[in-house]
Amino acid sequence: MTTPKIVSPGEWLAARVKLLEKEKQLTRLHDELANERRQLPWVRVDKPYTFEGRQGKLSLSELFAGKSQLAVWHFMLGPGWKEGCPSCSMLADHVNGALPHLAARDVEYVAISRAPYAEIAAFQARMGWKFNWVSSHDSDFNRDFRVSFTKEELARGELDYNYGKIVFPSEEAPGLSAFARDADGAIYHTYSTYARGAEPLLSVYALLDMMPKGRDEASLPWPMAWVRHHDRYGQAGETA
Repeated sequence: MTTPKIVSPGEWLAARVKLLEKEKQLTRLHDELANERRQLPWVRVDKPYTFEGRQGKLSLSELFAGKSQLAVWHFMLGPGWKEGCPSCSMLADHVNGALPHLAARDVEYVAISRAPYAEIAAFQARMGWKFNWVSSHDSDFNRDFRVSFTKEELARGELDYNYGKIVFPSEEAPGLSAFARDADGAIYHTYSTYARGAEPLLSVYALLDMMPKGRDEASLPWPMAWVRHHDRYGQAGETA
């Protein structure tokens, strides 16, 4: 943290009001961007994806649970992994309390991973999460939405992810996809975002950005290197 400049209350207020104008500009730009996002064209999803969850085999339509909007978190948990990605897990920690609020706005939330459901269920029980989480192990869903990669793709060092070609260290990647279902039952893919595009879902970061030290990640090997599963932190926030 840089050494702060110490000023009088009046000087602080003047600086704060000046910053507030930039914050308002950002808020207005955010609203404009959200509106443009909603104006994107839709793509009909006709492929018969099948998932497995606590209710057994499920179609994509059944994941809507009677609602017209579906938010899918592409959770990084591959077959044989002992536990899910710590960063995806931090995001998942935000979800339980939001579920009734999303439902009130006609949105169903589901996490989808490529791991078999038995492996998902064991990790979910450990973490104490209540949201619906299903396996896409026997379908092309993860591949079609570009969040799972083959060993051959990893070896080539250039993956099709986040609307470009990148190097990525894992066979699984994170992201959020949105879907709509009309009155006739037709399903449409309306939006997907990956990497830092999903960062607004992390209210932990929103709060850290308002703290004196901010995210305090400059000295880390990568930005989220400090993140642990919530049962792996030691006392006073130290990592176990």
